[in-house]
Amino acid sequence: MRAWVLLSAVLWYLTGVGWQRNSERTEKGFIYGKPGHPVKIYVKLHHNSPILVCMDFKRAEKETVDPTYLWVGPNEKPLTGNNRINITETGKLMVKDFLEPLSGLYTCTLSYKTVKAETQEEKVVKQRYDFMIFVNPFAPGWKGACNESVDCEDTTNHNILQARNRIEEFFRSQAYIFNHDFSKTLPAMHFVDHSFQIVRMDSCRPGFGKNEGLHSNCATCCVACGPGTFSPDVDVTCQTCISIQIYGAKSCP
Repeated sequence: MRAWVLLSAVLWYLTGVGWQRNSERTEKGFIYGKPGHPVKIYVKLHHNSPILVCMDFKRAEKETVDPTYLWVGPNEKPLTGNNRINITETGKLMVKDFLEPLSGLYTCTLSYKTVKAETQEEKVVKQRYDFMIFVNPFAPGWKGACNESVDCEDTTNHNILQARNRIEEFFRSQAYIFNHDFSKTLPAMHFVDHSFQIVRMDSCRPGFGKNEGLHSNCATCCVACGPGTFSPDVDVTCQTCISIQIYGAKSCP
């Protein structure tokens, strides 16, 4: 985040979720898996994840006989529906109110039958789909502060530039008045031409960092530090700590 959290490198939609380009997405916002390629997804803190489909797009366009679905979460245990995990009968998964500890690998195994036309012989086929879900630190209220803008970065940039222009105009007006009215005393705080500027601050909140190698499609995103790393301050780098097994760690035990 550049002082106020910047997430521009990922494509975002209105519910506040980004996805990697190698995944398939429908108009309904469903994100399909891709065999042999983990799909990276970035979810805003305290927002719902997109709907993940335990199937690739090509398979979804074909008839699937007797499909069954098994979702496994980051703790390597089978997922069951609860107040935070929503799994439909058709193998679709959504995680509600996403938090740092929910980050990680979500795996779904699709099992279905194929039937040979000549012999009517049935065969069970299994296909695995991997989804890597990461959380970024947009908290509740950011969307409202951006006036429901799809791109919070552009809105924030515009507001900051407006504030800069108004501050600069105030001091310029002040300087004009004192330059033309010699009866007034120049205040201790006054404007000097070309002395006012705004500098971008690149930072992330504690527990988050940037990693262009790991998150190449979201290089400017502040993402929760993964297992084995932590960030105790507003630096953009997650530091190494082999004893950490959670996401979003702020200290090394």
